Formats: sequence, C-alpha cells, structure tokens
Amino acid sequence: MSAIEVLLAEDNRGDVHLIEQTFEERGLPADLYAVQTGQAALDWLYQRGEFTDAPRPEFVLLDLNLPGIGGQTVLKEIKSDSGLKRIPVIVLTGSESETDVNEAYEAGANACLRKPVDPTEFADQIQAVVEFWHSTVVLPSVAANDDTSL
Repeated sequence: MSAIEVLLAEDNRGDVHLIEQTFEERGLPADLYAVQTGQAALDWLYQRGEFTDAPRPEFVLLDLNLPGIGGQTVLKEIKSDSGLKRIPVIVLTGSESETDVNEAYEAGANACLRKPVDPTEFADQIQAVVEFWHSTVVLPSVAANDDTSL
C-alpha cells in the first residue's frame, strides 16, 4: 500500500516537531504537510494562494486552538463543503473540556485525540491514528473530492 497524504494544522512548534519526528523515525506510511494557522489549512485544502499545487490530503490532523481562524471553524468549513466533507478530520486537543470534544464531533470530526503530556505516549497515539487510517479503513478516493469550488 502506498503512502497517504496527511495535512497537519498545528501552531505549537513542539507538537509539530514531535509529529514530524514520529512520522520519520517510525517510518509511517504517509507524507506529512504542516501548516500553522486555520487560514493556511483552508488555503491548502482549497488550493489557494501559495498552495495552488498542494496535494489533496487523505486525512487532516487538526488542532482546535489555531490562531486566527480556529480549528472548530476550519472543521465546520471542511464538513460543509461538498468537495471536502469526505476527508476524515482527526481533531487534536490539549483541552480537558468535554464541551470542546462534543462540539468537535457535532461539527463532523471523525475522531478526537487528547494530546497527552508524555511525548512517547503522544507519538504512540499519532502512530496508531496513522496506521488506522492507512491500513484499517478504506478512505474515499482523492479524486472524489476534486469537485471543490474555489
């Protein structure tokens, strides 16, 4: 099975580094692309501006607490767009709030992952998520999502 494309929308540089390191050191079957704002995530998904040639991700790892356009807004935009709504979105949150988790699921999140404090545990969770979405489930074709309007 070939590598899948994963978009990471995360503003915490430490978390980005840990996730990138996890992909590299554990040989995860995915190409990871990282952006740091909600606006950049939407621009990537809509292939606007500097991201006109960006690959369409097979799934998105989305932090809830992004600067500017927050993760909840990005999630709602993805799930309300006919060309993007089939892309699985895995929400990453450091919040202990059940309300945040419930709102993410209500907005269409496919999964929520609470970021543990322990880096090894976080890396293990990221690996499990990638392996699940790569090897266990059948993802919608990227081509099926190409009808996104600009």
